Amino acid sequence: MSDFISNFWSSYVAVASLLSILGCVLLLWLTARKRVPSDADNTTGHVWDEDLREANNPLPLWWVGLFVLTIVFSLGYLAVFPGLGSFRGTNDWSSRAEYQQDMAKATQALEPVYARYAPMPLEEVARDPQARAIGERLFMNNCAQCHGSDARGSKGFPNLTDADWLHGGTPDKIVESITKGRIGTMPPAAAMVGTPDDVKNVANYVLSLSGEPHDSLRAGLGKPKFAACAACHGIGGVGNPALGAPRLNDRIWLHGYGEAAIVQIINEGKHSAMPAQEGRLTEAQIKLLASYVWGMSNPATGTP
Repeated sequence: MSDFISNFWSSYVAVASLLSILGCVLLLWLTARKRVPSDADNTTGHVWDEDLREANNPLPLWWVGLFVLTIVFSLGYLAVFPGLGSFRGTNDWSSRAEYQQDMAKATQALEPVYARYAPMPLEEVARDPQARAIGERLFMNNCAQCHGSDARGSKGFPNLTDADWLHGGTPDKIVESITKGRIGTMPPAAAMVGTPDDVKNVANYVLSLSGEPHDSLRAGLGKPKFAACAACHGIGGVGNPALGAPRLNDRIWLHGYGEAAIVQIINEGKHSAMPAQEGRLTEAQIKLLASYVWGMSNPATGTP
């Protein structure tokens, strides 16, 4: 990784750019000095396909002029804009600064729209058609990459349209999740459970909590061993939103279903992260995005 943050590549590009421009200058200079001997008919004496002869005419002045202008433009560009290693150019331009300026202009232009929803409760915002339309666009641009365009998620990414929330589904909790992000970590628990056979027993007990097909004998043996898991997931697998520990007594499987998938998670643990949107989205944008998400999981009250 250090190769990508060192000064080598920027210096390499700067040297390559200058050498390329110098090569163009030398090429132009050498071709202007060279005189090819010609015959009386102003040809070089080279003949192809029996009658195709190479004339000894100079390069057109307009072409030479454009070539010179290209070289001058290249040097001027490298003086004004960044292109020579760490030199930022006399204009001090950067794509990051231009992006930030564009975003600031867009935010300022949208302030009157967002100001309308500032005093409204989030539940009321969720019922407003224009707010939902804005929230949907925010969701598509910032959340759909993981949770899907329909917000139903996929393996490892929660479904946002149901009532199963790892950290709580109240408006305040959704705003908190979007603003600060979430880190979910389950450490490998095989050593706490016991032997590999004990791990299989616990996996079958977990399956039994939600009424999924399981080995009832193994489930009975795994119930006492589940005590190592109950510290986070609660007795009976009811979950713990304060820790982000999912419920195990429903039929929602975030990281895969079946004995093999549960055994793997117990053995290897699981780590997941949702990036914080604070700093990327404004407080007003987060409110409209949260209202859209809350409305999807509360269709009876989130839509007219």
